Amino acid sequence: MTTDKENKSRLLVTREGVSYVLPFIVVTCCFALWGFANDITNPMVKAFSKIFRMSVTDGTLVQVAFYGGYFCMALPAALFIRRHSFKSGIVLGLALYALGVLLFIPSRAIGSFWPFLVSYFILTCGLSFLETTANPYILLMGDRETATRRLNLAQSFNPIGSLAGMFVAMQFIQARLSPLDTGQRAMLDEAQFEALKQSDLGVLVQPYALLGLLLVALLLVLLFIRIPAVKATPTGTRAPLWPAVKRLWLNRAYRYGVVAQFFYVGAQITCWTFIIQYGTRVFMGEGMSEQAAEVLSQRYNIVAMVLFCLMRFVNIYLMKFFRPGRLMAFFAAVALLLLLGVILVGGRTGMCCLVAVSACMSLMFPTIYGIALGDVQDDTEVGSAGLIMAILGGSLLPAAQAMIIDSKTSLLPSVNLSFVVPAICFVVVMAYGLSHRRD
Repeated sequence: MTTDKENKSRLLVTREGVSYVLPFIVVTCCFALWGFANDITNPMVKAFSKIFRMSVTDGTLVQVAFYGGYFCMALPAALFIRRHSFKSGIVLGLALYALGVLLFIPSRAIGSFWPFLVSYFILTCGLSFLETTANPYILLMGDRETATRRLNLAQSFNPIGSLAGMFVAMQFIQARLSPLDTGQRAMLDEAQFEALKQSDLGVLVQPYALLGLLLVALLLVLLFIRIPAVKATPTGTRAPLWPAVKRLWLNRAYRYGVVAQFFYVGAQITCWTFIIQYGTRVFMGEGMSEQAAEVLSQRYNIVAMVLFCLMRFVNIYLMKFFRPGRLMAFFAAVALLLLLGVILVGGRTGMCCLVAVSACMSLMFPTIYGIALGDVQDDTEVGSAGLIMAILGGSLLPAAQAMIIDSKTSLLPSVNLSFVVPAICFVVVMAYGLSHRRD
């Protein structure tokens, strides 16, 4: 029987006599960095819609470009890692991340929406490299029995980066944009609109430019840090690609894990993206201006992320006593009930329910990841790519929700009704958790 101290040491990464503590810390920093990118981006759907006088549906092209990059680059990233190394994958990921962020500067000079979408796409090609590399590397840093808990620990720093992204979005972008609301902007002539647009784009681009400089500095530091190699397979050999894909397809836990990850990421992004639209409608109904309602909504969003962050650490502890799959199914059921409150009750009560959903989501991504890759053996890199490609759910499902928001409904406010999309997603996640009997 092992003691708590022995369990902790097994969780904290040594393998075959090699210590991975320093690499664990370095790679965990990358989790915070892509959390920052994710959550400075979610409020930009509303910001770009206002700056360019677009519909909510058009604004979600930000999410299409952002999560489309994840989808397109995940498999090339896996092939790159198979040929080179985990460190090479992290370095290239940071380089693409920095390039995409710095391209915001010429995008502002062009003054069109589409260059920003290209910048987001390149940025997330880098994030796809980072996630495809970092997640399996963390899983392989120690004992297989503690792999899911270890990944949950590393992922706990992701919401810390997310909180920083939300804070920057609220304090340095949303609060500094012109206070003119959507209706007032629609009445401006072309010259007035162009001057206002350039001013707002200058506010938006500045935090991204500073982030780019930070990433370049981190990249230079990383080049001089030794990251030990780790075997992704028991034999150290890598199977050919297409036989690996076939084996993964025949692996039930993995196949349905990809589906569950698609719907989970869709649920996460829809809840975090449209909390701004939901809160704006609620608070404007109480007499606030549009800008004040947006800022207050973002504060609720930060509370949601704090809950998400705290529950990560709570769930790491709970996993000592409960099977991860069953724990995930329980929280998915609670999230479903909370979303019914969002849809049917509305108002500030609905807003509180929406915030509470984040507490339920905190363990889902790494738990699905750990369960799905639990038995893939020689196909870890390719399996990781499939799970990162599933992040495409964060691109497609927000667009579906935006279409409901832009529609006219007679039964319920359209923004309330739109949360049926993440509700369906949590049903899929709950089913996956319940179906997995061997955590």
